[in-house]
Amino acid sequence: MKKIKFMALASLCFILGLQSCQKDESSITDEEMSQTKEVSAELIEKLANAQINTNNVKLVDYYLPDGTTKEMIEMEGDIYMSEEEILALDEVSENGRNYRTNNLVSQGKTITIIGYTGGGGYGLSNKERTALQWAVNNYNALSGVSISFQLSYGTNYSNKDMVVYHNPNQSGAGGSAGFPSNGNPYKFVQIYGLDNYDTNVVEHVITHEIGHSVGFRHTDWFNRASCGQNVNEGEGSIGAIDLGGNDPNNSVMLACFSSNEDGEFGIDDINGLQIMY
Repeated sequence: MKKIKFMALASLCFILGLQSCQKDESSITDEEMSQTKEVSAELIEKLANAQINTNNVKLVDYYLPDGTTKEMIEMEGDIYMSEEEILALDEVSENGRNYRTNNLVSQGKTITIIGYTGGGGYGLSNKERTALQWAVNNYNALSGVSISFQLSYGTNYSNKDMVVYHNPNQSGAGGSAGFPSNGNPYKFVQIYGLDNYDTNVVEHVITHEIGHSVGFRHTDWFNRASCGQNVNEGEGSIGAIDLGGNDPNNSVMLACFSSNEDGEFGIDDINGLQIMY
C-alpha cells in the first residue's frame, strides 16, 4: 500500500501545512532541486529558536488561484509561512507532544469557502468539486462543533474565508494549506496530482488540508510515522496542544495518506474538533 506524503502549503500548514501536506518524494527531480532557493541563515535560526524542524526548509513560489505566485517558506512539504510570519515567531523551549495549534478560528464562525472554477488549470475538476462537497458535508454534519462552512463555487474568492483550488504546477500528489491567524482560517487550500485517485481519496486530502486551516496539526507531527519516517516537525510557538485520543492510526490528519482512504473522520478527529470548537 503506497503512502503519499502531504507536502505543500500549511501556514506551518502556517509553518507546517501538508500537500496533503503530501507529496511523493520520489517525484522531486534533480532539476527541481537545483532550482530550489536558499532560506537565509536568519530565518533558519528563527525557526530553530522556535523549536521548528529546519530540515528541508526552502523558499518557493506559492501559486495562487489566479496563476500569480507569492514567495513563501515551505516546511515539512505542505506547510507555508511568509518571511514576516517567521520573523514574528517567539523563541520557545521544547516541551510536550500535542495536536493543535495555539491559534484557532473564532468560535461560532461560519466559514465561507469557495471551490475555484476558473481556467488555466487552477479550477477544480468535477471529481474534485464532488470531493470538496463531501468534505464540507462531513464538517457541517458534526454535532457539538461551533464552526460551520458555507460552500459555493466560482472564481471570485477575494471576499471568501477560504478558497480550494487545483495547482497544475505542483509535482507529486497531495495538497497544502496553513494555520489560522487573527480568528480566521488559512485562506488558500490547494490540491494537486490526484487525477488517478478515487473521489474518497481526494475527499481525504481536502478534509486534511481544511483541518490544517482550522488549526489541526498532524496527528503524528512528532515522528511522521505514517510516512515511514522518524522526524519531529517541532512544536514551535504555533503550538502542538494535546487533544487526547486512542485511535491515532485512523485519523484523517496523519502526515501521509494511502490510496485506499475513505475520506471520513476518525473518532479522534471528531472529538478533537469538538474540543477545539
